[in-house]
Amino acid sequence: MSHMTSMLGYLLLHLFVICLQAQVTVQSPPNFTQHVREQSLVTDQLSRRLIRTYQLYSRTSGKHVQVMENKKINAMAEDGDPHAKLIVETDTFGSRVRIKGAETGYYICMNKKGKLIGKTNGRGKDCVFSEIVLENNYTALQNVKYEGWYMAFTRRGRPRKGSKTRQHQREVHFMKRLPKGHHTTEPHKRFEFINYPFNRRSKRTRYSSSR
Repeated sequence: MSHMTSMLGYLLLHLFVICLQAQVTVQSPPNFTQHVREQSLVTDQLSRRLIRTYQLYSRTSGKHVQVMENKKINAMAEDGDPHAKLIVETDTFGSRVRIKGAETGYYICMNKKGKLIGKTNGRGKDCVFSEIVLENNYTALQNVKYEGWYMAFTRRGRPRKGSKTRQHQREVHFMKRLPKGHHTTEPHKRFEFINYPFNRRSKRTRYSSSR
């Protein structure tokens, strides 16, 4: 009887170990994609902000987005216009950005009516846009606070209300362009050769290589 009890205990213990191994095996690996998606929805306070400078070319108006002194936004600027030079700051390590006019210092924001306005303080979500690269290689800018509302301009370069915009519309399509005369890289510098005095080891190495 005791032998049967010990055998039953051994079988139960063995079954328990198998169940533990099965639980460890079933555990799924960490979902990095989900982590990136979640972190992209919040402002990154730790990483160093990436700052870029470029112009936004409107597909409909054929001109560039500009931020004026009266805090108005339009897409009527010519290539190289000082008001068309934009400073773009990353808000997360994803694709959320803040866009500021380099000449005026005003951020491009969107109010509750879907109207584009300029603000001195761009910390609010109404001043944050998500960059969406489309299949036609144009970029759409969706407001973070008002999801589904995009930065858009008419053929005359006038801003269009965000509530009337959709991603497939030409009015929301932009192309990034460097400001006129702006260089992506610094001019190449010539190499400077430094002649170090020979020591015993370098003399021996030079002699052996010549042989």
